[in-house]
Amino acid sequence: MTGTGMPETRSPPPGVVLLALYQGERFLGAQLDSIAAQEVPWRLVVSDDGSTDAGPGMVRGFADAHPGRVTLTRGPGQGAAANFRALLAGVPEGAGWAALADQDDVWRPGKLTRALAALAAVPAGRPALYCSRVTLCDPALRPIGASRPPYPPSFRHALVQNLVQGNTAVLNPAALALVRAAEPLTPPVVMHDWWLYQLVTGAGGTVILDPAETVLYRQHEGNVVGGNAGPRARLESFTRMLGGGHRAWGAQTLAALTPVRHLLTDENRRVLDAFTALHHGEMADRLVAMARGGFRRQGPVSQAALWLAAALGRL
Repeated sequence: MTGTGMPETRSPPPGVVLLALYQGERFLGAQLDSIAAQEVPWRLVVSDDGSTDAGPGMVRGFADAHPGRVTLTRGPGQGAAANFRALLAGVPEGAGWAALADQDDVWRPGKLTRALAALAAVPAGRPALYCSRVTLCDPALRPIGASRPPYPPSFRHALVQNLVQGNTAVLNPAALALVRAAEPLTPPVVMHDWWLYQLVTGAGGTVILDPAETVLYRQHEGNVVGGNAGPRARLESFTRMLGGGHRAWGAQTLAALTPVRHLLTDENRRVLDAFTALHHGEMADRLVAMARGGFRRQGPVSQAALWLAAALGRL
């Protein structure tokens, strides 16, 4: 089930903002201020991956200004994806929600209010992952564009393309429980937000795509992953797929999801089996797996490239 409606909620449950930090002093202050300005109660956990700049000191100063609301921990030192996974694994079971924050963005006012209202509309016990569009900005926060409009989420889509902006993601308690169950069984992943998208859709959960732009997403030379909007980015993805550049991602997806297939729905276990077949066998076998799995990417050109890459054995 998916949705884009943003109903009102009056009493959001207590939750936590999770920020992965590494050498973030340049832009961190603006992000901390935007979190502090949110209209709902928040706690902040910052996991520092070994910064040698002023970032950790800025967090300590922010903690002094907000007593009892900020925790600074030591990260695993294995990159942003591992750092966010460690943060998610450490969220206490009683938390009402967890929001992911990048160190160099700025949250718009009302970002958490919108997210929590949307999550409140999901039936209790169903994993739900909220995300939104972002405003792409230059280093000075001058707008230069926007991320792509929402696309219908599904496990069939999640296996071959990511649509979750991790810097906008908010998880409900059931999604956090799902992450806790999967985390110890899952090997390293390159993109934590893609993994969350696959996990939540695979388990039959809800992915909410808010068409509003709730985050100013700063584009600069230090981004781990930059914005993927625009024809140039789509052309690069097209050529990378046909060149076999997605093969490693497919192998990683299988490595991440196979150990947790018991967490998937019966239907999505069959879809995962088709995805496994897509990466083995002769051309005819791969094309049958494509048809059986119903895999799809956003846009007709990207979808055609997926079929061609499957036929050529480049997935």
